Amino acid sequence: MLEQRIQQHFIDSADLKYQAGPLLGKPISQAMQALLACVTSGGKILACGSGVSGLLAAQFAAQFVGRFERDRPELAAIALPGDPADPAADTAEALGADRFARQVRALGQAGDVLLALSVSGQSAAVLAAVEAAHARDMTVVALLGNAAPSGSSTGGAVGRALRETDVQVCVPHERAARIHEVHLLALHCLCDGVDAQLLGDQDSDSSLLAA
Repeated sequence: MLEQRIQQHFIDSADLKYQAGPLLGKPISQAMQALLACVTSGGKILACGSGVSGLLAAQFAAQFVGRFERDRPELAAIALPGDPADPAADTAEALGADRFARQVRALGQAGDVLLALSVSGQSAAVLAAVEAAHARDMTVVALLGNAAPSGSSTGGAVGRALRETDVQVCVPHERAARIHEVHLLALHCLCDGVDAQLLGDQDSDSSLLAA
């Protein structure tokens, strides 16, 4: 029984990634171009995520500054501290809704990119960060999902707050765990895509062996 449950997790995760690939390929490519344009013009990425998504934001920043699968010069990225243990962080009623916005106002500049993650699209803290980024004339790349109360639109309040010049990568699923898994894959795609543009393409097998 337990092994069947584990296998079902693998199956559900693989199914979602297979279905989401054709839908998310274009927006992930657009997001990669936005990050590349930012860092090649001397800008930086400010990454934040509500709740557990903050851990993914921190991982992205570490790989962007350090390395993904091959050595390269460091790229400018900062993970904005949040509270990954707060169970209400990804809701519109979360406490400390200004936590990311204050950091964006302090650190963000025109030409920078805000990389924001929210599986529901309803995070008050992420929404405030998006508004602060717009006030700083920053581009926003938002990784969102459908893990929101019934009746919410795709991407939630965060998705509705985005501008035409922003990029939304919205995972078509309602379960937070599955959305986190696709967000992680999307972040890996962003790191890999930027590296490929800066360093040139290389055989994926050899890059995996070198990692």
